[in-house]
Amino acid sequence: MSKRPAENWYVAQLRPQGLKRAEENLSRQGFQSFCPKRLESALRNGRRTNRFAPLFPGYLFIAFDPNVSGWTAINSTRGISRLIITDIRNPVPLPASFMAGLMARCDEEDVVGAPPDLSEGDRIRVLSGPFAEVIARIESLQEGERIQILMDLMGQQTRISLPRNRVEKL
Repeated sequence: MSKRPAENWYVAQLRPQGLKRAEENLSRQGFQSFCPKRLESALRNGRRTNRFAPLFPGYLFIAFDPNVSGWTAINSTRGISRLIITDIRNPVPLPASFMAGLMARCDEEDVVGAPPDLSEGDRIRVLSGPFAEVIARIESLQEGERIQILMDLMGQQTRISLPRNRVEKL
């Protein structure tokens, strides 16, 4: 998909199971859509399977010019529940820096890039969850998508297991 970060981007809430239908219908209407995905691994029937899942489930980014008539048709597009805007007469786009950064992290299939190469002993920052913004050190790399880190918690070294995509290398 060719992405133009200079456009005004907005967010639409999807109907249940409406992603494919919304993307197809928006494309037919001449709108550009963007749905960043991430690689998700799960254990099913005793086997590990990988699949691509939306980074923001239930939402789709749509580019349009609010000064050109016809954009209100997005609200009645199959698969779309509603455009998330505060003022129907003057929609405010998402910050261009946010969209440019998000698109820069995605490859040509809109998959968010793999987490950085991590190794034992690396200093990392936890990005989300109850330990967000905590600086820690990688103790070991586990099978699959998890790492074990050592962090100072109440004056003691504590071991915690986290998914790789929730940390950034310092």
